[in-house]
Amino acid sequence: MKFYMKQLIIGGLVLFLTACSSGEKIYLPRTPDTKKMGGKRFFETVASWGWRQRDSLAVKEILAGNIPDFFRKFIPVSTSIKDSTGKLYRVVFYVSPDYISIGSNKDFARIPLTPMAAQQIADSLNCFLPTKKMVDIIYEQAKVKLAPIPMFAYRDSSVIMWQHHLMIEGQRQGRKGLIAGIKKDVVISPSMLKDSKQDRVAIYGWHLLNGTPIQPLYSGHVNWYADYSHGARLVYRKIKINGREMDYTSVMTHPIYYKLLSDEDMGLFRYPY
Repeated sequence: MKFYMKQLIIGGLVLFLTACSSGEKIYLPRTPDTKKMGGKRFFETVASWGWRQRDSLAVKEILAGNIPDFFRKFIPVSTSIKDSTGKLYRVVFYVSPDYISIGSNKDFARIPLTPMAAQQIADSLNCFLPTKKMVDIIYEQAKVKLAPIPMFAYRDSSVIMWQHHLMIEGQRQGRKGLIAGIKKDVVISPSMLKDSKQDRVAIYGWHLLNGTPIQPLYSGHVNWYADYSHGARLVYRKIKINGREMDYTSVMTHPIYYKLLSDEDMGLFRYPY
């Protein structure tokens, strides 16, 4: 009996570890919804705080497992290219269904973050932030596409961030699945390394319903700036190319593979944040 119990435990452990490395889920502690700080309470708490305090609380809550259940399961996105010889390369990468959020399925909020906080969360969860090409691919394959909602006053305030989230939810009307068009993505881009100004954040996206992004690739904001329109989407760092699993850093530095994920020269690739 002990032998079979041991085998069962070992088998369960192997299954768990395999699932953890599959890239299909975020594994964080689970907290009962009744004990979670919901999205409304989060923004009430940080209403008068500065960006450092807001970032700090967001990172603490998220890494403690205070995320909606729907956010835990990644969604596969795929595309392909051909090289000069006509050889086909197909990539599958896994993305969060929405932007980084706090709370439960019924009481959550999308949290605009500085790139430093977004990168910290991504690193902790074996993820990375997308490129502009990946943002376009995600938009093309999104199940729920919503028109952008621009706002014009107190853009970097927590109050406006909360109001913008509520407006998106009014548009979404409970529809489920990979969502896009609602935020400008915080992205990684080699253009930042060429900029004479250091400590910048790169943003891109916010697509109109015709597929045209409102926000071209832009790195003019200082890296501590985040406003209501910014969102951070996670991408799992293990990527499949022609069925072979690779770390995204190896993909980005490969002379051909990087073209699957980026339309910029990634020769200068490194963590920008």
